[in-house]
Amino acid sequence: MTRSTTDEAAVPPLPSPKERRRLREAKSLSEDEVAAAVGVTRATVRSWETGRTSPRGRKRALYAKLIAPEPPVKPTAKSTVVTAKAAAAGARPAADRPAEPAAAPAAADPPEAPALPEAPPPPSDPRAGAATADGPSRAPEAPGRPSGAAEAPGERRTSPAEALDERRISPCEAFDELYARTAPGLVRQTYLLSGRRALARESVERAFELAWQRWPEVAVDRDPAGWVRAAAYEYAMSPWHRLRRTHRHPDAPPTEPGKRALFDALLDLPPAYRRTLLLYDGVGLDLPETAAETEASTPAAAGRLMTARAAVAERLPELAEADSPAEQSALLHDRLGGLARAEHVPVPRPARAVRTGSENKARLWTRAAVAGVALLIAVTGLTLHTAPTHYEQPISPPERVGGVPPRGGPQKLTAQDLKLQKSLGERLAHGPERLVPELR
Repeated sequence: MTRSTTDEAAVPPLPSPKERRRLREAKSLSEDEVAAAVGVTRATVRSWETGRTSPRGRKRALYAKLIAPEPPVKPTAKSTVVTAKAAAAGARPAADRPAEPAAAPAAADPPEAPALPEAPPPPSDPRAGAATADGPSRAPEAPGRPSGAAEAPGERRTSPAEALDERRISPCEAFDELYARTAPGLVRQTYLLSGRRALARESVERAFELAWQRWPEVAVDRDPAGWVRAAAYEYAMSPWHRLRRTHRHPDAPPTEPGKRALFDALLDLPPAYRRTLLLYDGVGLDLPETAAETEASTPAAAGRLMTARAAVAERLPELAEADSPAEQSALLHDRLGGLARAEHVPVPRPARAVRTGSENKARLWTRAAVAGVALLIAVTGLTLHTAPTHYEQPISPPERVGGVPPRGGPQKLTAQDLKLQKSLGERLAHGPERLVPELR
């Protein structure tokens, strides 16, 4: 049993595999063209038309919109007059001719299981006019032509994609439309992921603020809702929230025993396993998309999914009694959807308030960056101004010098030396005249 990420009434059930092929050939679309438009391979499209597999999630919505039959054109007054004249002239009008035998449409697929509250996938170009929840938006009618008028002979018919391109809307309107369709359901999904209502609302608003700051990148993304969902999940699973007092412990579990057991089982799973289970069995993504969003390989994502299902089945006996993995997945999908809808999660702020908050934060960070650069320039200029212009060799510190000989010179005369000196000075030495000094 396949499920979609949209609401139950957003995407109609797909026709039988044979009818899918007939509708594709009626629109003159090849398998390669359908594969390129949906984002899959040609073999995948062929398996959809043979009944081996069925599309899921965003690809199901795109495929259903691509092969949907065009609405019939209402006859105008001019065509009615032409038909009346032909009938009066004896010609048989085209309306009375026997219709060609067409293949009887087979029974449609069984109704899908209710999915988590999430908005239908956005168009490939969010800047253009997007389809509403009740159906695709109508293309603007040509001026001078009444509503439902038949086109003139030789006039080029405008395709729905070209009509959507012509009706371009502003970035604010595209963002508000995406926010209105995805924000409420995304808050419930994030609550199942984190177990905290306030953190779920904060994560979704933070993800949309980041999306508005990078709107040129998000607007051309193939899945803008998936881009915002990944950002919200990453913010909600950040381990730094444990340091905050308000988000240190999860909220009180539900009072109903079944929902309480499922809630406790989800929070006991590791974050990566919990996210894989929520994306595959809750949101309805296929295994490759789940692996890509969780940044893991497909076998690793399959292993996490099986381990998470086994852990949840220990708390919920009805999951363990399921006959097949498909039935177990469908039952788990219903239980996750019921738990998300039963809890009263806070309503996110209006889209305009989120856009204003994002712009204010971006402006604040810009001013902080400019102030930091200005402070750095001022400090650098002050350093250059006060720095010396030439090199001055520093004075070496004093140190003790060793190995110097003792101080020399005449010694102090002793008392005996002084007595001898006096005696020599008083007496004249006897000897030759040349030896006796003359005293005057």
